[in-house]
Amino acid sequence: MTIKENSAVSFHYTLTDDDGQTLDSSAGKDPLAYLHGAGNIIPGLESALAGKKVGDAMTVAVKAVEGYGEVQKELIQEVPRESFQGVDSIEVGMQFEAQTGQGGNVPVTVTEVTDTIVTVDGNHPLAGKNLTFEVSIEEVRDATEEEQAHGHVHGVGGHQH
Repeated sequence: MTIKENSAVSFHYTLTDDDGQTLDSSAGKDPLAYLHGAGNIIPGLESALAGKKVGDAMTVAVKAVEGYGEVQKELIQEVPRESFQGVDSIEVGMQFEAQTGQGGNVPVTVTEVTDTIVTVDGNHPLAGKNLTFEVSIEEVRDATEEEQAHGHVHGVGGHQH
């Protein structure tokens, strides 16, 4: 069976950046499971896996635009230090939930701190980066009706209900 729309897919992977640094891996863990066509993984990887089958292994190079997107400068903001009431120490790398104008929340990472200003970045940490995945396909099956309705795979490596 090949990977197609509404396939439940499990695969092992190692993710590296342009410098060859390992960013993430499923080595020693359960394979990652996703529902093909549901947007559960980045677009560049999902499209490269279409048509593959169990036992296939490949290297997939994903440009930033097909991964976590390009860096959006409007998501980098300088915020007055007093906006962080109740936080005694703010350091580069800390993460917070910021409220959007529409009432939602977005994760932000502190990138710079002065006595009066905290610079936060709402971009995904991998935005603007080209990524390389070493992938091996472990399982491909038709997704159940429930998985399709929920938009994700259930069970090992997938969502647990």
